[in-house]
Amino acid sequence: MKEVSGHKKLWKFILILIGVCLLLLVILVVFAGSSRLETIEVQGNTYYTDEEIIERVVTEPTDQFALLLYLRCRYQEQERIPFVEYISVEMTDNHSVLLTVYEKILTGCVKVMGNYLYFDKDGIVVESSSEKKEDIPVITGLEFSRLILYEKLEVQNEGMFSTILNLTRLIDKYELSVDEIHFGSNLEVDFLCGNIRVRLGRKEMYDEAAAALVTILPRADELEREMTIDMRDYTPGDRVIGTYEE
Repeated sequence: MKEVSGHKKLWKFILILIGVCLLLLVILVVFAGSSRLETIEVQGNTYYTDEEIIERVVTEPTDQFALLLYLRCRYQEQERIPFVEYISVEMTDNHSVLLTVYEKILTGCVKVMGNYLYFDKDGIVVESSSEKKEDIPVITGLEFSRLILYEKLEVQNEGMFSTILNLTRLIDKYELSVDEIHFGSNLEVDFLCGNIRVRLGRKEMYDEAAAALVTILPRADELEREMTIDMRDYTPGDRVIGTYEE
């Protein structure tokens, strides 16, 4: 008799559990039905348009409901998107979600066999793409012993990455239009800006030269000619003269 009583208690517990699950399911369906997605806001994106980000995130039929989209993105592994570290999804109200894009911080890229390999401040190769991203300079003059995705670039001088990081920060700070950063055999630095080559040489700090280029480059650009600007021995107040390439 005790065994039969135990079975009854077990079945009673199972029925209660099923009832609770069904109730929760009904509540979820009702709430989801009242949260039909109407508005999607995107922020933090520079490499992709809002539409491209939405296409990457909203992929399932159930994503037409704000709650179900939120739950799926919170608990399911996200699709890997080049140049994006993570996308957070937040419900701002029952019918709206906010997508916040956290992009990978890229320092530069190198071109190898038609592809651009992008690396971060530590020299880790984080992405490979056939497309050249704007505002990310191509680094030339580096000598590699190997190039492997998600591993550190092995170059001739480890200190080059701190120099590259310093240069790219200055380029961003002063909004300089630099297409290429070239390192010479003795690690002298050249900027290639369209038809203009700026010879910066090898310095401890490039801040003063970069600040001067804010006014120098637009004037040189107006001439619409190939030109070399020598700033290897530049000090603030110097009159910088460019050499025309005939």
